[in-house]
Amino acid sequence: MENKSHAMAAGIFVLVVAALLAGLAVWLTRDNRQYQLYEMSTKDGVSGLQPQATVRYKGVPVGKVVRIGFDPQLPGNVLIRIAVGEDTPVTPATYAMLGYQGVTGLAHIQLDDDSKPQEVPKPGPSGLPRLPMKSSPLNILADQGPVLLERVDEISRRIVTMLDDDNQRRVSQALDNIGAAAAGVQQLSASLDKTARQLPQLATDAQQTMQALTKAGNAASGAASELQTTVRQVNAPGGPLASISQGTQALAAAAESLGRSTVPRANRAADDVSRAARQMGSAASRFSDNPQAVIYGPGAGMPGPGEPGFVAPGAR
Repeated sequence: MENKSHAMAAGIFVLVVAALLAGLAVWLTRDNRQYQLYEMSTKDGVSGLQPQATVRYKGVPVGKVVRIGFDPQLPGNVLIRIAVGEDTPVTPATYAMLGYQGVTGLAHIQLDDDSKPQEVPKPGPSGLPRLPMKSSPLNILADQGPVLLERVDEISRRIVTMLDDDNQRRVSQALDNIGAAAAGVQQLSASLDKTARQLPQLATDAQQTMQALTKAGNAASGAASELQTTVRQVNAPGGPLASISQGTQALAAAAESLGRSTVPRANRAADDVSRAARQMGSAASRFSDNPQAVIYGPGAGMPGPGEPGFVAPGAR
């Protein structure tokens, strides 16, 4: 009987201790925060996301996942319900996205703000407000996986085609051409170096040429100044040009006077000389016809028609 009473006391003690431990655990894990419930609907898979998973806002824990199910409004979509602390600064620009913890594959809900307000989805049958949910980078990569694999396969085929025998020969020729071009560039570089070494001498020659040109310019400037002085002296009043002008005017006046008086007189003298020459010619002709006229005179002339003693030539 005594053994049974000891066993019952031990059992009661264990039960009391277990109850105390359970109460202590409940007291230690109690959460006095006030939460706001939100829902998100997504067509992406939510592998690794479990109820009670952490909800983070910009990396800070602000709540937990309450429920994961299917969206009755959109067949095939997953409906996620979260509880977020009321002090969390959720705005119209806030959106949700799946985040992953290291390499464990465990997922959590990541809240963040976009640069502009998002289009807020309409509440579901539960009446809870909904947050827009974007695809995570891993989901985007998984969706693009087949496309990427197809592109990789196409790139592989193109690489195989590019590395055939003809293309290899072309690549070899291109490399040879590149080597020849490099040799040409090296020769050009050597020529440039040689030219660069000659530049100081060229600069000296150019400087000497500039000095000679400057001297020639100064001499030309002096000659131009002397020419301007000579022109001013020639054009000055009483200068050579004025004297030449005056001499030309005097010569013109003399020519005009000669044409006005001397030439007519010479013409009249020439007429008189011509008349005297004609008279002398006539006298010489008469002397030739009748030389005795110089001694006896001209004599009586033959009577003409109508004069006394005229006899017609036929009557003689």
